[in-house]
Amino acid sequence: MGSSLFAGISGLTASSKQLDVIGNNIANTNTVGFKAGKISFGDILSQSITGGAASGMQVGRGVEVTSIATQFASGSFETTANATDLAIDGEGFFTVKDDEGGEYYTRAGSFSLDNEGYLVDTNGFKVQGYNLTATDPYTITDISLANVQSVPTTTTTISIGSNLNSATATGSTFNASQTVYDSLGGEHALKVTFQKTEGTGYWGFKGYLDNTAATAQGYSGMKFDDDGDLEYVYSSTTAATATDVTDGAGYYDTAGTGTAAITVNNQGQLYKDTTAPIVLTRVDADNWTITSAGGYANMSLTYGTAAVDDSIAIDLDGAGGADITFALANVWAADDTIEFTIAQTEVAPADVDLTMPSITGATIGNAGVISWDLAGTTANSVTQYASTSVVKTLTHDGYSSGSLKSISVASDGTISGFFTNGQTSDIAQVILSDFANQKGLKRMGNNLFATTVESGAAVPNTPGSAGMGEISPNSLEMSNTDIATEFINMITAQRAYQASAKIVTVTDTMMGELMNIKR
Repeated sequence: MGSSLFAGISGLTASSKQLDVIGNNIANTNTVGFKAGKISFGDILSQSITGGAASGMQVGRGVEVTSIATQFASGSFETTANATDLAIDGEGFFTVKDDEGGEYYTRAGSFSLDNEGYLVDTNGFKVQGYNLTATDPYTITDISLANVQSVPTTTTTISIGSNLNSATATGSTFNASQTVYDSLGGEHALKVTFQKTEGTGYWGFKGYLDNTAATAQGYSGMKFDDDGDLEYVYSSTTAATATDVTDGAGYYDTAGTGTAAITVNNQGQLYKDTTAPIVLTRVDADNWTITSAGGYANMSLTYGTAAVDDSIAIDLDGAGGADITFALANVWAADDTIEFTIAQTEVAPADVDLTMPSITGATIGNAGVISWDLAGTTANSVTQYASTSVVKTLTHDGYSSGSLKSISVASDGTISGFFTNGQTSDIAQVILSDFANQKGLKRMGNNLFATTVESGAAVPNTPGSAGMGEISPNSLEMSNTDIATEFINMITAQRAYQASAKIVTVTDTMMGELMNIKR
């Protein structure tokens, strides 16, 4: 009879503990990342009423709690507006460290940035992972987003998408300008000036950096076909037909002692419709005339007699401006001539290298050269249609420095930063830890777990690898408490408690009757 009393008491104790677990589970229904507990019972070693070992004559001595195990099944996900709220879709735990270096593990991914730029949980513990911008990016350490910047990159390539009006008057220009960057992130204006030449479908172009002309460029003009599509690019030079003059680019035929040094001021205006030479003739002591225009129907002398003693100049298209100048020296006689031809190299549309003027204290391009992507697979097209000249697209590959504006997190835990200069780059990566025996982890409160001998050491890996779950950003894993199940368990625990209490009262009544026998 005494055994029944103690068995009833053990039942009261066990049911009370079960209610403690149920109450804790229900209380944490809204706790982020909470893992419910599950209580297990076992009977206490039975005794034989015969004093022997016969299995059919054993009486149990009650119940005891054998374990309160944590249930690590995933809870439901709740979407949030915070990019640093993270949930684990699958196995693994976030790793956090306190200020003393103590390491803990949690499924509660309600993270934020503290005033020092560290990624921390609600306890202020620092989230562990890789700082991808550090000198040693793959050492696990505190994730810090402090002082993260996007370093400047100099512009090395540009591309221009535009239409050049086929009805543009000869000599008229059209500018396409865009901002480019030097090695320090400084801004500069890169302009390409297109000029309609006299030839059908011909346009010259010239690159400028901050209104200073490029010191050299791979080609000087472009030719469009009858459909308005780019047919080829060309480069032209002046070529001597006989004895070279001072700079090796002209020819003189003189009865006097005169010499002429030729300078091309507008390379883009040099196009070739014919192979005829251009010939200038001294007609008397005061004037020069164009004897042969070499296919340039509107060519004119722009300096005339005012500069006859030391220089003359020609305007190839007659639209104004000195496209070619001649520095005269010594004595020129009547009927003396200056003769030269234009040599043109035509190639299929190709990229154009623009050698930029130097920049004080910085560099730009690739050793000063910016490539105009005119023919690559990523090139923006330049056309010549009968519509308004317009810039459609401008692209370049350089940018200034930028500070961190916002972040996003990928499924592999990579934290990418979006910077004020419009660039995006990877700056950190969250790591996860798993254990040989998750149920061996010790609860530390505040949604934290710690390792024990039973759990084994933490095994870190990146999300999505080695069996680890993936990260779900802008999400929080809620408690995995099942309210319906807990209510059912609560009812059964209550009934078990009532029944155990009844055992105690009945046993007490029976013992009272036994005591009354002596009366």
